[in-house]
Amino acid sequence: MQGNPEFMRRAIELATENVTSGRGGPFGAVVVKDGKVIATGANQVTTINDPTAHAEVVALRNACQELGTFKLDGCELYTSCEPCPMCLAAIYWARCSAIYFGASAADATNAGFDDQFLYDELKKPMSGRTMPMANLCEQEAQKAFAAWNASTDKVEY
Repeated sequence: MQGNPEFMRRAIELATENVTSGRGGPFGAVVVKDGKVIATGANQVTTINDPTAHAEVVALRNACQELGTFKLDGCELYTSCEPCPMCLAAIYWARCSAIYFGASAADATNAGFDDQFLYDELKKPMSGRTMPMANLCEQEAQKAFAAWNASTDKVEY
């Protein structure tokens, strides 16, 4: 697997500009398809008060809008830093074909970002996690899945 350094440099440039302009955190991402940049994104968590507005998620949203689809088959994602668990899951859900990253999760931790905490939390059983989790109304919740299974109009993903 070999990525294109020019696309990574663009992601790093977006991350750096985001910080120097005062718009947000040091993260940038680029979505590429067939050797062409489809969309970009930079961290917007603090500027739009959205904890999910990480650079990768912003870039995925922009790429989906640009391509008119929720599946990014054949797209590669270049990100200035190793994706956090949320972003990694979003990239998988989008069905990207490859991920290239610059800085590591350890680098993010050293800069004060708590990605490692999330990696560690996900390894624990639910009963041992910092945030309490409980199953509630499980039988009633099955109604939504029954409706989904019975639907003839659903769009599979």
